[in-house]
Amino acid sequence: QVQLVESGGGLVQSGGSLRLSCAASARAFSNYAMAWFRQAPGKEREFLAAISPSGGTYSPDSRFTVSRDNAKNTVTLQMNSLKPDDTAVYYCALGPVMSTGERQYTSWGQGTQVTVSS
Repeated sequence: QVQLVESGGGLVQSGGSLRLSCAASARAFSNYAMAWFRQAPGKEREFLAAISPSGGTYSPDSRFTVSRDNAKNTVTLQMNSLKPDDTAVYYCALGPVMSTGERQYTSWGQGTQVTVSS
């Protein structure tokens, strides 16, 4: 069973940056797409960024950059120019194909809290 563990969350001031990491226990990690989502209180889970097995990336928000290190079985999310509205629990997810839809991802981490103060 795949385990995903996020780290790097915390408290940051508005305008600051954070770098989240996700460590995966999956065999053949390089064969999987990875993604980041977030969920704020009272809101639906929101897609942030995804990276394909070959390293192709997509994010609708240019402040967020996803990357992966297949040798270390990790994926990271670099977040810049953070705003209070970015406060949420951030999740990484693993799946067979790159997608913006959460249903395509079969394994999820437990989440890491990001709080942006004004």
